[in-house]
Amino acid sequence: MAELRQFKLPDVGEGLTEGEILSWLVAVGDTVAVNQPLCEVETAKAAVELPSPFSGTVTELLYDAGTTVDVGAPIITIDVGGGAAPAADAPAAEGTGSGLIGETNANGRTAVLVGYGPRSTEAKRRPRRGQPVEAAAARATAPQVLPEADYGSGSDRPPLLATAPDATVKPVRHGGLEAARAAEAAAARRPAEPTASAPSATAGRGALRPLAKPPVRKYAKELGVDLTTVRGSGAGGVITRADVDAAVAGPSSPEAAAALSREAAAGDTRIPIKGVRKHTAAAMVASAFTAPHVTEFLTVDITRTMKLRERLAARPELAGVKVSPLLFVAKALLLAAKRHPMVNSSWDEAAQEIVVHGAVNLGIAAATPRGLIVPNVKDAGRLSLAELAGALSELTETARAGRTQPTDMTGGTITITNVGVFGVDTGTPILNPGESAILAFGAVREMPWVHKGKVVPRQVTQLALSFDHRIVDGELGSRFLADVGALLHDPGTALTF
Repeated sequence: MAELRQFKLPDVGEGLTEGEILSWLVAVGDTVAVNQPLCEVETAKAAVELPSPFSGTVTELLYDAGTTVDVGAPIITIDVGGGAAPAADAPAAEGTGSGLIGETNANGRTAVLVGYGPRSTEAKRRPRRGQPVEAAAARATAPQVLPEADYGSGSDRPPLLATAPDATVKPVRHGGLEAARAAEAAAARRPAEPTASAPSATAGRGALRPLAKPPVRKYAKELGVDLTTVRGSGAGGVITRADVDAAVAGPSSPEAAAALSREAAAGDTRIPIKGVRKHTAAAMVASAFTAPHVTEFLTVDITRTMKLRERLAARPELAGVKVSPLLFVAKALLLAAKRHPMVNSSWDEAAQEIVVHGAVNLGIAAATPRGLIVPNVKDAGRLSLAELAGALSELTETARAGRTQPTDMTGGTITITNVGVFGVDTGTPILNPGESAILAFGAVREMPWVHKGKVVPRQVTQLALSFDHRIVDGELGSRFLADVGALLHDPGTALTF
């Protein structure tokens, strides 16, 4: 007898609320094993593969690739073939487990991914629109999908409300109703896409249904009004009868007409704000309007460092790793942070404390096809020059390949942004949230420079240090930047640090 289990989109341990399914790694009919990757999901920070908590046969993929899904929503159905699925078991007797997927820990929870927690609440779905009655009846007589854990962020996450009238409505969590309504109303304001006369097999999956009461829906249908084009004026973006009447009458004000004109402007492209872009935008706004930024600049002759780079690149200790100017900037920053530890700190508003970090987790801002991310090298100050070179190379290659893990982007304490690779001299970088300093490294150029009383061509760069003025005073920021510049101007001064 078939026994079906549904796997729900988990919170992978970074406060995830939604994720986009980039690609499926399995298909209907495939046999999967426990821990086998099912799909690749893009979160706010990284692209990760989700492993299966069950072994069995895939019977249904509930969302197409490219769909954004809420945490806790079922994404795949697996026939476990009569064997009890580990995540659906009742809380087991207390004991210790290894933490592997499918095992039960001392609290009776099943280890699947970070943040999973058993839950029995299930949002039921009606047959999709356009589905024949016979198909609906067949689905009604199909083996029942047993309630399954929603894999939220733990016991503190409230259950989903089973209020969705059909599959096109996303479940809403307690405490987030107004935010969810606002999000759905914003999505409903987008121009409707042309559709074929017959609905597709996957119609409605991942779609957002306009918020309106049944009488209003009936009224709109009688008047031939598409509710996806109507902007709701009710609480939480709910469409009212007056909104339908206004849609029939057309724009009633110059402002409304101008708004419609902007929406229909030829040649415009609207890009959904999601994933890394959404996370970066929120982080930058929070940082810019929370920490008082101060930026200082320094122009440095780094000819000696560039010559040292050529000599060290030929040494066997550094064979096989990239000896770039960024490596020496990173090493100079680490040495200067050791002399000025307050630069490597953060502001704890809740505790009203300044946290001076014992280790320097060095972040490197990396431009990727998915957007800007800032992975970091953990405890970079303990690494030798060769080890640091290898860590930086691995970090940047992994980031550009889109394989950076969420753990590599948390816990950073200070950051370097290498704007010089784009031919830019300098900038005023914004602090990474939770950090007190960020150093911008500009392009290295051959410029006329006074050296030993003569104007000669030298290798020159510009440094820009932004810091949180709540923590770093002007004197401390200036001394730190001057030390970084001195180390790059004359690497031999490192012996005095």
